[in-house]
Formats: sequence, structure tokens, C-alpha cells
Amino acid sequence: MLTLFHHPLYASCRFVRLTFGEYGEEIALIEERPWARRKEFLSLNPAGTIPVLLAEGDHVIVGATVIGEYLDETRGAYKREKRLMAEDSIARAEIRRLVDWYLVKTDGDVTRHLVRERALKPLMGGEGGGAPDSAAIRAARANVRQHLKYTNYLAATRDWLAGPRLSYADVAAAASLSVLDYLGEIEWAEYPAARDWYSRMKSRPSFRSLLSDRVRGLSPASLYADLDF
Repeated sequence: MLTLFHHPLYASCRFVRLTFGEYGEEIALIEERPWARRKEFLSLNPAGTIPVLLAEGDHVIVGATVIGEYLDETRGAYKREKRLMAEDSIARAEIRRLVDWYLVKTDGDVTRHLVRERALKPLMGGEGGGAPDSAAIRAARANVRQHLKYTNYLAATRDWLAGPRLSYADVAAAASLSVLDYLGEIEWAEYPAARDWYSRMKSRPSFRSLLSDRVRGLSPASLYADLDF
């Protein structure tokens, strides 16, 4: 069984977990605290970042999008209509654009800051912890609305976020927004199309392991695991 070094509140790690779930494969999970810079982990990835996949033959694959491409080549190419990457080059470009949007831009504007300030700092102690930065939280919350408006637009104008079928774009968006959903940072009633799309994603079997996630010291929002939220 393949092994994923991850943290439950990193959108990039959730992206990989959802991808494995969509392809019907189980993976062993090792929760990693990258701020601790554990020597054994650094020997796998000197950059100290997650996710890291220990693949067949104990080959190390680093980074969400790199792991995604690896899984597309080794699993997705054989899944036909269940493949998460399109065959057409233009459609592939749109999928990659949206994966980057959610795993890089949304993460940089919103998710990373809320996770760090609300969930991780209490766990980090002398390794970068401390009191939450209220200014960082306010700035991230101010950015949430624009990302939800954009998701709402995509969901209202397309069958799935990147086009006519489920793709890596939906997986990346669901991974990112599920973290914010865990933290209770989304007012879903304001974004009906996004809410309907997220409900479809949340109801998929691949999502079950994410809905069981719990982080020490921070319980999920009351409707996090509710499929009829």
C-alpha cells in the first residue's frame, strides 16, 4: 500500500487523498507536522513540505500537483470516463488553471492563513506558535467572499467546475473549501450554486475519510460532516 505524509488541514494533502478516493484506492496515512522538521521526514523531502507520497518501490514523489500528474499517468489513464484529467489539451489547460487557482491562489489568499492562525499555532509551541494574528485572520476572511463568488459563478455556469465532467479542478476546489468548511468560515446560504456543487462533492464516497478528520484542540463546525447542510 502506498503511503502519504500529510496533515488533515492542508488543502494540498486533501487533494491527494480525494484523488486516491476517486480512483478507488486506499493509502496509508502518516500525519506529519512539517514545522517540526523531523529528520526522518527531511531525508525524504529536504524542502520539508507536504504532501509527500511514498509510491511503488519506495519512490518519493513530492507536491500535490506532481502527485496528481503521477496518479493521472498511472491510474487515471486507465479509468476512461472516470479519469480526472481531460483528453483534450485545451480542457486540460483549464483543469490545470483551476487546480492552481484553488491549491495556490485560494490557499495563499485565505486557507493557509486561517489554518495557521486558528488551528496550527496552538500546536506549534516554540516552533513558530504563539497567539493568533488577528490582522491575518481579518485579511483572510475578507478574501473568502471573492473566492466563493468565483466558485459560485463556475458552479452556476458549468456542469462541473472545469466543464462537463468531474475533474481535478473539482477535487482541488473541494479540498480547499472543505478546510474552510471544517473551520466554519463559509456562509453557504449566500452561494447557492457553490453550495449545491459542494453538496455533490461532499456526498461522494471519496469524501468520507475527510469528513471523519479531527484536529486536536479544534473541533469541526457543527455541519461539517452533515451531507444535508
